[in-house]
Formats: sequence, structure tokens, C-alpha cells
Amino acid sequence: MTTNIGCDCGRSQGTLYCPVEVSSTEKKLLAELRCQLNSLMMRLEELQRENDRLMSRISRCQCSEAKEEEPVAYSSTKSEGICQSMQQDSELSISEANINTSHSNDQSEVSSKEHKHSVHVETLSNCPSIEQAKPPGQYIATHEYARRYVALKITYFGQRFHGFASEAQMEPTVESEIFKALERTKLLIGTRKNSHYSRCGRTDKGVSATGQVISLYLRSNGKEIGRGEEINYVMVLNRVLPKDIRVVGLAPISSEFSARFSCLRREYMYFFWRGTMDISVMQKAAQKLIGEHDFRNFCKMDALNVHNYRRHITEFAISPCNKWSNDDNLWAITIKGSAFLWHQVRCMLSVLFMIGEGFESPDIIDFLLDINKAPRKPQYNMAPELPLMLHCCEFQDVNFICSPDARRNLQEHFTNELRNYLLQAAIMEEALHCLQTIGVEETSMEHRKKKKGHISLMLRPTEPSYEERRAKWAMKAAYNRPNF
Repeated sequence: MTTNIGCDCGRSQGTLYCPVEVSSTEKKLLAELRCQLNSLMMRLEELQRENDRLMSRISRCQCSEAKEEEPVAYSSTKSEGICQSMQQDSELSISEANINTSHSNDQSEVSSKEHKHSVHVETLSNCPSIEQAKPPGQYIATHEYARRYVALKITYFGQRFHGFASEAQMEPTVESEIFKALERTKLLIGTRKNSHYSRCGRTDKGVSATGQVISLYLRSNGKEIGRGEEINYVMVLNRVLPKDIRVVGLAPISSEFSARFSCLRREYMYFFWRGTMDISVMQKAAQKLIGEHDFRNFCKMDALNVHNYRRHITEFAISPCNKWSNDDNLWAITIKGSAFLWHQVRCMLSVLFMIGEGFESPDIIDFLLDINKAPRKPQYNMAPELPLMLHCCEFQDVNFICSPDARRNLQEHFTNELRNYLLQAAIMEEALHCLQTIGVEETSMEHRKKKKGHISLMLRPTEPSYEERRAKWAMKAAYNRPNF
């Protein structure tokens, strides 16, 4: 059975009425399509009503309760600057970290000196609304909140990190893990850019630190630090940081403070096994590096951004540690200075180890420090990165503190980590012991691998000088400059 359905095939132009034959199957299909279309229209109306309802709830949301007498101070349950819906989504509650955090009398004395150091606490308003907010963890949707400018002292073990800074687009980095923790705990207000963030040191891949310092604005209760009323930043962050990163101290600071530019001295330590090296010759050579010199031959040169290669070394000491392995003693090198160039410490140590092995004379230090005699750096490998550690960073009138509970948790954490490393060391010693039970095949002296001969630094190929690098950059810029 077929049905004739009329269609207007150009009736306005005076054409005739044209019938179209539609089968029963096609008619059934058209009916089903109309049913589906009606269902979609009903669903669209439901979504529109749901959208109107959500927009109405957002417009009625009260994110903070303004207090007439105390606009800055917030209670831990009602006025921390987070609306109820965001409190449900938060992975950690800041108020939980403030429970059972009693402080000793010594910390109360430290907290009473806060005002002498111009502690900077701000109350901000007109925070972006929920509709304008960035991804969760970066913006806190409040109309009024307090923030505090603090310095955090950080310890980390750099074996698995691609350095401290996160600009190189390599993950993971220590810095990226810290900001993930700040976002997760809702301590970061706004973005990293407007948090006035700065770091003291920029350690390389594999380098560790016990005294790294960063400074930035963090969310605050507006209370004094040291009396158990302010947010316990150390405990809050350590709960979410990976086990190889820990915040070990906090210091309230003034708004003029910069972790990078306010640092007076930076101290690095490097551990090594003595082996056959002559320590007395190394100490004699190390003294030549103390003072202000041009260290362009002891660094990785960045001619595009760095134009001054003079740095001041205040201390270069080599001392034994109370650690032994197979009749070999562990030693430590301590280097102090106001600032360091890129890879400067590892380059200085590499040359120092060549001197200790007897491959170079201590006079090579004088040669490399004289840029008139050595305008180009000889090619040589840096010292390994794993034994290097940023030991401490010194500032004027900045005293780091932490609560008794935070210190107890840190001691327990580091003790457990040390015990785990000692267990691994015991397994490694057992593996060495097992080798003694395995026989060794006799081979002739001809098949033994010979050590590569050492080439004097004065005879090695050299890298381009600073002036040559700058000239190359100028030529490239001129070539890429558009011609009008």
C-alpha cells in the first residue's frame, strides 16, 4: 500500500502540484523520527530548567560572612573564605591540621617578635566569582579573605626529580610537586604569578637540598604564628607532599623580602670517597678559588642572559666524615658564596678531583681564572650530581620555626626513611659478600680493558668564548630581522 503526499515543488513559480509516493516502511520511519524529535525537545527543556535552577543557586551563594568588628580574623569553621559547596569538594580540610597543635614557650617567644620583622598580612576583597574562577585549587571564591607572606624552608632528595625549577617542561620537578600540594590544600590564593613567589636556589637534576627556601603569599586566618591559632602550614603541606619532599620550617617575613635577592649566602656540600686522591693538594688548590673571580671557565655559559661572570666565594673547605667503606673514608666539601653560576659548583669540583688524582697541577686553577690567558673554556665533564646538596641559605633576621607536632612528625619520617636506606645498604653488602663465593675465570693481561689516558685541560678543545657566543646571537638576530 502506498500513499500520495503532495509537495510544493515550486508553486510560487506557477509549477504544477507534484505527488510523492511514500511506502508504509518509510511512513513508519518518519513517525519514529518525529517521536525521537519530540523526546529531544522535552530533554532540552529539562536541561534549560536545570540550568536556570543552578544559576539561581549561584546568585544566592553567600561565600563569606562579613564581620563589622573583625573583618580580617576568621574562625576555623565559618569564615575561612570557602563557601560550603567548595568545602565539600576540598580534599583536605585546613581546620583539621590545626587540631592538637599546642606550641612550646620558646615558640611563643619567637611569635612575640613577629611585629619587629614587619610581618605582612593582607585582607583582600573582590575575589573572582564562581563563574570567573580558574580550575579548582587555584582560586578560592570568596568576597573577602586574608593572606600572609611567608618563607618556607624545604628539604628534598633529588634522585627522581628533573631539578627544582619547573620551567624546563620536564616532570616531575620539586617545584611542580610543591604547587600541586599548595593547590590541593587550598593554601594558594589566585595563581603562582600573583602569589609573589620566589626561590632561593635553582638546583639541577638529581641534586638534593636540606635548606632550600621559597617565599610566597598563602591563605591565612589572620592570627599570630606560634600560638596555635594560625594555619599550621608545615603539617598541612607535609600531609600531601611526596615522601621525598618535606617542609621543615616557616618564617613570617615582610613584603620586601625575596627568597632569591634577600639571600646573603648560599652553602653547598658535596660528598665523595677519598680513594687515591691527595687531599692536601686539593686543599691547596681549593684556596685559589676563594675570593672574587671571573668563573666563566667553571660554569655552563648562558651568554644570552648572563653578562657578569664574577662571583665571590667565601669558603672552600674539605673535611673528613665519620663514614667508612672497605677501608675508604668519606669526605665532604663545603662551599659558601653569595651566588653561583649555572653548574659552577660541579665544574669547580670536577677540576679539583683531577688535581687530587694527580692528572692536573694546582696551577691549572690560576690558568682557568685568568680570562686573558684562557678566554675559552676547555671541554671537560662535570662532577656527578647525586652527591651534591644545597645545605643552607642564610638571611638576615629570618628565623624558621615549626610546631612541636610538626617537628615530631618530621623526625619520625626522616628516621623511617633512614632505616629503609640502611636496609637497602644491608642487602647491597650481602650481594657483595655473595660474590666472594663465586670463582673467577683466569684471563690473560691482554684482554683487560685499559684506562683512557688523561688529556691536559690546556691541550683540550675549547668551547666558544663569551664574545663569540654574543656575536653569533647578534648575527642570528640580524638574519631573522624582517626587512621593510
